[in-house]
Amino acid sequence: MSAPKLLTAFAAMALLAACSSEPETAVAGGAGGAGAGAIRPGSQEDLRANVGDRVLFQTDSSVVAAGERPVLERQARWMAQHSAVQVTVEGHADERGTREYNLALGARRAQAVKDFLVSRGVAASRISTVSFGKERPIDPRSNEEGWAMNRNAHTTLTGGAVS
Repeated sequence: MSAPKLLTAFAAMALLAACSSEPETAVAGGAGGAGAGAIRPGSQEDLRANVGDRVLFQTDSSVVAAGERPVLERQARWMAQHSAVQVTVEGHADERGTREYNLALGARRAQAVKDFLVSRGVAASRISTVSFGKERPIDPRSNEEGWAMNRNAHTTLTGGAVS
């Protein structure tokens, strides 16, 4: 192998090795909470890792299933602890059905989550809703497993979060 090819091969291997490093382990509320990789209380990462930021729905349904309610209960308690946080609940649908139908279904799912959180004491003014229908799938597979993941409502922080 010639020197330029060998050098290119080593450079490619070094680049791949650098990209494949393990991510830093996040620690919630560690000593001081300021270390590199620490999850900051009141952040989107805190919500996702310690509470859950997504609930799933059955096909053609906007009813919050009993198995998903604990996530929303934790979200309500978390929002009570972080009273400055404002969120948007994003409603999503799987790829089946028309764009219009899925936008309406996503809106109903987002509203169902908002209604649940409000019923648990979160001020309605802190929660906005939006529907993305089938436009932003989190799972690209066109099968039951993929569709099940894409039928969801995702809670995202839009204001008052720790930066």
